Order: sequence, then structure tokens, then C-alpha cells
Amino acid sequence: MQQPTDLEKYVNATGRGDLVRRVREKIDKLGITYIYYQFISVTGRIVGKGIPADHWERTAEKGFQLVYGATANLFVDRHSQYIGYGPEASELIGIPDPETFMQLPWDKRVARVFCTCFRNREEDIDGGAHLTSDCRGNLRIFHNEFEKKHNMRLRMGCEPEMMWLKKDESGQPAGGYSKPYCYHIDQFESLRPVFMKVIEYAKAMGLDMIQGDHEDAPGQLELNFTYDDALRTADRLATYRQICSQVAREFGLIACFMSKPFMGVSANGCHTNISLWNGGSEEINTLGQKEIAGMDENFTYRTGGTNYFMPDNTQHAKKPGPVGLNCIGGVIDHLPALTAIGCSTVNSYRRLWDQGFWAPVYADWGYQNRTCGLRVSAPGRFEYRAVDSMVNPYLLASAILMAFDDGLNRKVDPGEPESRNIYQAMKEGKAVKKLPLTLGDALDRLAEDEIIKRALPDEMYRVYTHYKGDEWARFNAQVTSWDVERYLDCLP
Repeated sequence: MQQPTDLEKYVNATGRGDLVRRVREKIDKLGITYIYYQFISVTGRIVGKGIPADHWERTAEKGFQLVYGATANLFVDRHSQYIGYGPEASELIGIPDPETFMQLPWDKRVARVFCTCFRNREEDIDGGAHLTSDCRGNLRIFHNEFEKKHNMRLRMGCEPEMMWLKKDESGQPAGGYSKPYCYHIDQFESLRPVFMKVIEYAKAMGLDMIQGDHEDAPGQLELNFTYDDALRTADRLATYRQICSQVAREFGLIACFMSKPFMGVSANGCHTNISLWNGGSEEINTLGQKEIAGMDENFTYRTGGTNYFMPDNTQHAKKPGPVGLNCIGGVIDHLPALTAIGCSTVNSYRRLWDQGFWAPVYADWGYQNRTCGLRVSAPGRFEYRAVDSMVNPYLLASAILMAFDDGLNRKVDPGEPESRNIYQAMKEGKAVKKLPLTLGDALDRLAEDEIIKRALPDEMYRVYTHYKGDEWARFNAQVTSWDVERYLDCLP
């Protein structure tokens, strides 16, 4: 008897039929007429199709088709060749995950649902198999494998910095909306109508917004939401970006997630707090809403359980236990390759070059030491700092799981935490591995690291490196205004 494909097993999974029926109830109750079926490209963009809600049941079972190249934004490289997949390639099958169904608060006729991608049913080889260039589907698989092996799951929280920019008459950026004064309430207040609208929409879509502040670049805000299981946090970051983009349209602004639009002030980081847990309970946080405009999963957070990054009571009061130390060791060992994922654009490295503005460029760790690539930001969690606002959180979480797994397997000792400013420590003779300082160097480090490459399986590695290698090549093939200003009149 022929074994069911990954696609068939996914569609027929226990309990999924009930979820599909519950979504229909939401559609009818909320008056939804249109649905965005969306997945995540290799660069973190949200792509997919829109389908009338009348066809929900059929789409939930059969899915929709879209060319494989959509996983690379359907962009071409500098030689006009499609990135990752050519026009001769087949079409993927997108299957909606009913638990992620959510009404859009800015147009309540419309909903969104995240999807998992599979190879076309008609493919001669691996028809109906998981599509390995689906970063969101990969993270789910890797996370389940990690839990099965280590009996722990990754929880993540992120600090998504971004800038609200003004537009000139032609629609181009015209500087930040506010002044670059960090933590100044007056500057925060100047953006109050904007961030209050973001919070309103975020609350409606299940994000438990916990704090925010004005950062130290023009128009720069950081609005945080509660940490959770890695996949849900990644979904919420993708949702947060969609919300900011919509709010920007409403206010005639630009929601800028570019890492370094201005030199001389801080960049847009996305520091990621990570910890490993076992157990806990799933709790629904409806945030006082009268009506939940989506499936319960959007409002569900995993709380409690055993945190394996907490300090060992027999050791130094702040020092993580063996699991935490081994995971730190794994991350530090693989930090150069991880940088190709956490700092994924040419512009990302402007942040690392501008070292006076909190940029982590050395592979070391410490307590509350922001000059290191990894710091223990509080008992029980680590802050991974070599990551910026352009990150694909699904790829990053997958790569961190691989680094953790390697650290645990080899019981890597990260050494003692660094309490000095890392630059001062190096002046005093400490040897510290430096992070790559260009995208090209980072891609080279990734190519050499077989552990981190496991987070980019099969076609994902080919697509990602094609896309990012082309980005680096395009940059090097440009003559910039800096070139002209520097060299136009240098001789005779």
C-alpha cells in the first residue's frame, strides 16, 4: 500500500477537521468575505493569495497553487534569472493552518491565515512532500525534532525596533518623524497617535503588548509583546510588521524596518531573547476583549514549566546551569555563520561597522554586557544581539535550535563570562573571534558551517544563498555617491 504523503498526513491530521469547521463558524459570525492565504519567503516577506471566504472548506482541503519561486519573492537576479526556481518549475501547494485564522481589524471583511507549503502532488519525485524552501514549515519540523530529542522547547521574545519616517512630496523618505532622543517621553508622545493605533490593531490580533519606548534614532520606536513558543513568536513578529505597514498607510508615513537608514545614530535591531523549557500550560489571553475576532490559538501563550536556562543553585548565583552554558557555547561557536541569517542584508553591516552605537561585533558572552554578541539579560534567558530588524525570524529560530543542539551534543564550554567592555578586554590581550563585517564574508562563514546549514535544508540553502549572494554581487557592481565624491577629482 502506498504511504500517505506529507501533504495528505497534514490535511488529515487528528483534530484538523474540527478546526476547519470552527473557522467556518468564525467566518459566518464575523462577516468575513475574503481571506489572505499567506506564507513567508526566504527574506521574511509575506506572500500568498487572496481567496473569497466562500471557498474556505475546499481551500482548507485542497490548498492553492503558487509558483515555487514565490518562496524567493519571485525576484530575478542580476543576470535576469529567477532566483531559486525557473519558469519550468512546478507549483507549490499552500495548505492553510486553521488555528492561525484571524480577522484584520482595519477591514473586518478580510481575514488572514498562515499556510504550510508542500511540493506539488503531481511531482515525479517527492510529490506532496514538505517544501524545504518553506521556512515556517521547516521551523515547525525542526522544533518538534528538537523536543523529541532533548525534551525541551524554545521560547523566544523579540525587541522589534523600527523607524517611522516622513515622506516628501514624491513619496520618498524625508527623515524621521521625531528627534533621536532615547527614552524621552515627549518624543514618544509625538508619535502617540501612531503607536496607539499599532497597539489597537495588535491587541485585536492577539499580541499581548507589554511595553514600548522611543529609541535613540529619528522616529525610532520599540514596542514589545509577550514571549512565547518560537513559532508563535515568529508569526506575531510577521503580524506586527503587517500592522505597522498598514498604520503607515493610514498616517501617510513610512514604516521602516531597514536596519541602518541613518549613520551616526543607532540602527534598528531585533534583539532576540531565548530560553529552553519543558512543560507549562497553554493559557488564552483575550486582553479583556468582548469578542475574539479569530481562532483561540492567536491569543494563546505557553506559560510556566521548567526553564533550563535558570542558574544552578549550586553554582554562582547568576551563572546558568549546564544546559544553558552548553547552549551558550554552541551559539558562540557558530556565531559567524549565524550572522549570515541574523544580519541578512548588505545594509545590516552598516550597523556592525558603526561600533559606537551598541553594535555587537565579537563572539563572546557576559552578564548585562551589551558589547558581547550574547548576554544573560536576566536569570533564565539569553539575549542574542547579532540580529537586526530585517531578520527572517523563522530562519533565525531554526538556526539557533541547530546551535543549541550542537552545544548540548558536544557539551561545549563557553568559558567564563566577560564583565569588561569587550574593546577594553581586547586591548588587555583577550583573543576574541570577530563577527563577519560584510554580507559576503558572512555567507562564506555560513558555507563552511555544516551545523547551521542544517537549518537551511536542501532547496532552502540553494534559494537563500542564491538570493543573498546576488544581493552582495549587486552591491559590489554599483557605483555609489560615495565613490563619486571620493574619487571623481582625486587626480592629477
